Amino acid sequence: MDKNIRIQDDLYQAVNGEWLEKAVIPEDKPMTGGFADLDEGVEKLLMADFKAFAAGEKTTDIETIDQATRFYQKVMDVEKRNADGINPILPLLSKIQSLKSIDDFNKSILDFIYDDIELPFRAGVDVDMANATQHSLVLLGPRIILPDTTYYADEHPAKAPLLGVHRQMAEAILAHTPLSEEERKLYLEDTYAFDALIAKSVKSQLEWADYVKNYNPTPVDEVANSMAPFDLKGCIKGLFGEKAPQIIVVYDPRAIKEFANYFNEENFEKFVHWSYVRTLLKSTPYLSLELKSLGGMYRRAMYGIDKEPSLEKEAYRVVADLYSEPIGVYYGRTYFGEEAKKDVVALVHKLLDTYKLRITKNSFLSPETKDKAILKLSTMEIKMGYPDFVHDLYRDFIVHDEDTYFSAFARINALRAKDNLSRLGKEVDRTEWSMPGHMVNACYNPSMNDITFPAAILQKPFYSLSQKAEENLGGIGAVIGHEISHAFDNNGASFDEKGNLANWWKEEDFAAFKDFTQKMIEQFDGIEIHGGKVNGQLVVSENIADNGGMAVTLEIMGTLKDPDYQAYFINWARIWCRKAKEEYMNLLLQNDVHSPAELRANITPRNFPEWYQAFDVKDTDAMYIPEDKRIIIW
Repeated sequence: MDKNIRIQDDLYQAVNGEWLEKAVIPEDKPMTGGFADLDEGVEKLLMADFKAFAAGEKTTDIETIDQATRFYQKVMDVEKRNADGINPILPLLSKIQSLKSIDDFNKSILDFIYDDIELPFRAGVDVDMANATQHSLVLLGPRIILPDTTYYADEHPAKAPLLGVHRQMAEAILAHTPLSEEERKLYLEDTYAFDALIAKSVKSQLEWADYVKNYNPTPVDEVANSMAPFDLKGCIKGLFGEKAPQIIVVYDPRAIKEFANYFNEENFEKFVHWSYVRTLLKSTPYLSLELKSLGGMYRRAMYGIDKEPSLEKEAYRVVADLYSEPIGVYYGRTYFGEEAKKDVVALVHKLLDTYKLRITKNSFLSPETKDKAILKLSTMEIKMGYPDFVHDLYRDFIVHDEDTYFSAFARINALRAKDNLSRLGKEVDRTEWSMPGHMVNACYNPSMNDITFPAAILQKPFYSLSQKAEENLGGIGAVIGHEISHAFDNNGASFDEKGNLANWWKEEDFAAFKDFTQKMIEQFDGIEIHGGKVNGQLVVSENIADNGGMAVTLEIMGTLKDPDYQAYFINWARIWCRKAKEEYMNLLLQNDVHSPAELRANITPRNFPEWYQAFDVKDTDAMYIPEDKRIIIW
């Protein structure tokens, strides 16, 4: 605790200020504290394990870990990587370079999809939002270079610096290719010209935040007409044969409607050069150490990172992503206690029961809507710790002696793509987890109506068997309540108990909920912080969830004997403790659906009477807001 700051004026600084003064951000990371500290602890633990696996000093009965270890060794083989240099990707770049027309592109599209070449669109198979038992083919616009469409405005202060760093990086990497100096200049000019074209059409982060608007089922013929002269129907038939769908769910309708504006014969050469450069740049992590380092320049500039991670960290992070499920199961079985699991599962059930109680007492819902909300809570599935088994897909992620690092990664990446596309026409597998066991995070999946709490987050300060009940409620309890509340945020509220996009509300109830949502937008909107202003609409879903998480845990606090509300609020502030590079914080402010950590710590408590009672907060204190401005939705 920082005794120089009154908790009634700044809860976040009073709890964390002394630590924030002393904390040092690691050179290879944009932040430290809270989630990041736990993540670093898990990373160190598993890095040591993989080093032991590679040396033959440790074994596990999870068979897929053997192949993950072989992949780890490919990453660690510096001599081979450096000797290979850029050569492993040159055949792929030659494929792109050989395109002379859209007809050539149409003939090559299946290979390009499995080779993960940058395309003028993105496609995949996802759970159908209106029928959560089935999958649908989804279509999106292409990726852009800058973090968001808003960055392309000439007045945006980060536009010129970021594009400058990106160009510097691209120039240095292209110098390793067979392209002449004149060709390299042309490829770069065309890359930025094509990127600026597509940025006019793709969704902004604010638009993506309205998840429900992703669902735009459209007849294939209509989509194909928008995308001509690209042969979409031929592509779909090649991918799915007789199972080719007649409906596509268009997640990014403006980009698809305006597809011909950026992908046409006139711009085709620009596209080819853009695809060449973008495919090369995203492949640099799997090439030589020099190319890997060069390829990280842009990200380091965006995040304010001083130094790239060590080779050991790089190797662990790559395998932790590619072999995420088996590594998560290994972590859970090795380091997660069953006693803790039982305790937290019991807490989840208590939170769900308390949430139902709060729904019955809700003042703006009709009995019919209350019944539907309680049904949704009653059918919500809990995924705690780690999965019971590893899916068969990972058994196919085999690494051969003759593989280069790049070829091993490319083959596994293609297997992942094929697995995703193979799901069309199959029933949704509800045993899959949204997050692996070694991830320090938690989530709610509206299409599954499930909540996932990986083993790695169930540590201090979020949770410990040795912490007071009040501390656990202010930590993991509030996080669990947060995830439950996503079932009733501005996005989750549009999905029923089966995970289907459906209107289960009475009209007047939903209108009242929208009024609360608008008030939540206004509570955060325009707050100046980290060199910018909070966009209340961008962060509203997470703020509704924070509000709900605190409401339900405070309800439980009221059932404890002599509850220590101060311990609850202090640990609430502690879990949001974070010290980060200003570049990173500014990036998050403009693009992340979560509010800055200090605002999450300080604004949410002000809505609840228990906050004012716990620390005798008066109207003269900075952490006070008038009763008529306080918001409690759930």
